[in-house]
This record gives sequence, C-alpha cells and structure tokens, in this order.
Amino acid sequence: MSETNRFQMSRRNVLAGGLALTATALAGPTRRAVAETSFAFGDHEITIFSDGHLTLPMNFVLPEQSEDEVAALLSAHNMPTDALTPDCNVTLLRSGDRLVLFDVGSGSNFQSSVGELVGKLEEAEIDPADITDVVLTHAHPDHLWGILDEFDDPLYSEANVWVPEAEWNYWRSDETLAGTPDERKSFVVGAQSRFDAIEEQVSMIKPGQEVLPGVEAIDTAGHTPGHMSYMIHNGSESVLVVGDAISNSVISFEKPGWVSGSDQDAQQGIATRKMLLDRLARDGSRLIGYHFPHPGSGRVEKTSSAYRFAVG
Repeated sequence: MSETNRFQMSRRNVLAGGLALTATALAGPTRRAVAETSFAFGDHEITIFSDGHLTLPMNFVLPEQSEDEVAALLSAHNMPTDALTPDCNVTLLRSGDRLVLFDVGSGSNFQSSVGELVGKLEEAEIDPADITDVVLTHAHPDHLWGILDEFDDPLYSEANVWVPEAEWNYWRSDETLAGTPDERKSFVVGAQSRFDAIEEQVSMIKPGQEVLPGVEAIDTAGHTPGHMSYMIHNGSESVLVVGDAISNSVISFEKPGWVSGSDQDAQQGIATRKMLLDRLARDGSRLIGYHFPHPGSGRVEKTSSAYRFAVG
C-alpha cells in the first residue's frame, strides 16, 4: 500500500487538516497580477516567473519574536505585522539548447493564490515538454508540487529532474514520515507521491557538483535537510538561485539570527543564512530570492548592523 493510501490522502487532498504553513485559517487572498522579468546574463537569458503568492501567519514566520519586536522591524518598511504574503519566483534559464527551470511552483493543490506557473509559461509560448531540465532546491509544496499535471502525471515529461540526494533520501524515508508531526505529515506524503511519479526522470545532485554547464550546486541545508542553492556562473559574474535559504528580503537581511518558523533545523538555517549573506556581500554576486518581492533579483549589501537587499 502506498503512503498516500495509508493516510487516506490523495494527491488532490493532502492538505486536508490544518497545516501551519498553508495558513488555512486565513481567508484566501485574491490573486495579484505580476509581470515577468527577463535579463541577459552573458550568452544566457534568465526569466523570473511568478507562481503567485502565499499567505503565512506571523506567529508561524517568526515564532520566537514578540509582537513589539516584529512591529519595530516591519512597520519601518510599511509591511503588515500579522501575516506575510510572499511572492513565489520561479527562475528559467535559457542556455544554448537548454531550458532549465529551478523549482516548479505549487501546482493546483496548495493555497489558492499560487499555481500560476503553467499559465505564465503558456503566455510566454513555452510548452512544458520543451523544458529540458528541472533543478529542485528542496521538496516543500510550493517548490515541488507543481511537478505533476492535473491528472497527476509528470508535467515536464521530457525533462531531466535534478534532485539533491540528501533531500531525496530524507523525504522518501519511512522514518521521516513516522517522525513528522501530524500537522505536517501531508508535506511528506505529498513529496513521496511526487517523487514516486518522477522517479524515472531523476538524477541526484551532491554539493559542489556542476549540475549543468556553469551551474554549481551549493549546500544550503537547514531550511530542509538537503536544501540546495545554485550558482549560475558566466565568466567573472554569477547569479545565485537561493531557494529558501534566504527567505525574506527584510527579515532575513536585517535579523539573520532570528529563527524562521519554516526552517526544519532552525540553528542550521541561521548559520547557512549568515554564511550566504556574508559571501554574497563580499563577492557581489546577484541573487534571486524565491520569496522576495517579484522578481526577487538583487544584491546583498553590508550595513553597520547586518545586511540590506538592494533591488536590481
């Protein structure tokens, strides 16, 4: 019997039952129109598509901070203090004859305000069958669940799907399912069912590996046990597709030592975040944040107390 059947959850209803991350107690926000952004990167082109946005309650995002601490930080940036509505930015790399997607969005079975990627690709006249490579940062729903179509078949049927080996092993483990709190078991069930469906397409990634020409895998574990970010190199320039290792363009930069409720290992997440911010501030590489305000592209600047995100 599959894990999905064991928990009497299909791919269409794995979110049933109060997940913290989905913020199901909150009213579903309306969709917001987001233009796509492209820029040349040497001989390559990078396009950032929006998959929509999430709604996350603040006591989940920042579980250890007081209301006063949260208000002092976020009010100065005209940000709400009760919940965040982070964008979901999916990166497409055109390089030679390759069309490479970094993560695939949520699909139709997560929050109602996400799942827009397929429509955005269609508007750009990109057929999912034309995608040559899918490179995953990790297996949370808003990054992985869009790997299947509405019939639960692989959407990117012709693509090699590159998965961090530690991430694959973690989510497929029976021990992970048994040890996960009930409110998040559907994350594991959802990851397992999707990994089962794409298994024949999967190639494993190890830290430091050149996944594709000019694309280097960077170990950024903490958010999840096998979380990987990807540095795209072009001569002396580089762009880091950071996934969720740096998750917010204000909180992560100004308070990198604050615990993030979405990190599975909070302290490792903090250490990884600080390491990346320091590296990016020193070497000047551009980064693309999955959950930064669309399009999420910019650079890290060091300040007297921490860091700041410079859009561009």
